[in-house]
Amino acid sequence: MKKKLIVTDILTICIIILLSLITIIGISSFSTDKSYFIINQYEDNVKIFGNGIYAHDSYFKAPIFIGSDFTMLFLVVPMMIISLIGEIKKRTIKSKLVLTTVMGTVLYYSTSIVFGVTYNYLHLAYIALFSSSFFTFIILVKSINSDDLRKMQKWILPSNGLSIFLILSGISLFVAWLPDIISSLINGKSLSLIEVYTTEITYVLDIGIISPLIFICLFYLKKNEGIGDILLAIILKLCQIIGIMLPIQTFFQTIAGIKIPIPALITKLGIFVLLATFAAYFNTKFYKNIDLV
Repeated sequence: MKKKLIVTDILTICIIILLSLITIIGISSFSTDKSYFIINQYEDNVKIFGNGIYAHDSYFKAPIFIGSDFTMLFLVVPMMIISLIGEIKKRTIKSKLVLTTVMGTVLYYSTSIVFGVTYNYLHLAYIALFSSSFFTFIILVKSINSDDLRKMQKWILPSNGLSIFLILSGISLFVAWLPDIISSLINGKSLSLIEVYTTEITYVLDIGIISPLIFICLFYLKKNEGIGDILLAIILKLCQIIGIMLPIQTFFQTIAGIKIPIPALITKLGIFVLLATFAAYFNTKFYKNIDLV
């Protein structure tokens, strides 16, 4: 029987095309021989990347953006394609949930670039990716019957191990980013790496949205409500992908000649990679215990 495409399928296809275009252009911008210096709005001397789509971004941030682009193109795009095919073929709660979790990661990425990257000629593409992933994500979440998902889950949630993991994950986002903010406030200066930007979008997303979402997820899991299962699947997927993305970002910074202090590697890289490892374990267990019968 011929499978009919629905609205979320069409939107997902558009998102895959947009995401591929944006990330390919981003990766092709990598070059370290066109940098230059400017004085920013805080009267600090800032090194600018000077090449490609990230020509007006800082030399420190551009390799991070390119590392994100690399991860999204070679990891997330294939995941989206596979999960979309699975959803079209099966139309089960599980297949829909898998697609939703990947879409959540795309939404996180698109939010980061549309608000975090210096204005460039891809701005409309950034807006299109952000808008389409935002509404597709909402539609997908709404389409999942959370009560049925709760009944299908054989794993009694939350286990002690999972509870500890979620609590530590929520706290770690503050541990990673809050010291930078507190230090700047105490010294009466801007963030040390604010450079040409007006805010740090990662701090906003992680401290303002992801960390509270983790504790909200734990709350609903303890209340035995299915929305907790949906949030858990989204959080675990995002945590895994971020755990892969951070080392790739660090790699691009390293080959660009940027030296990362050891304490920063421990607090901002090591912690997230460790959490991603546990997230992968819990994610596998979560899906293995979904009874489709």
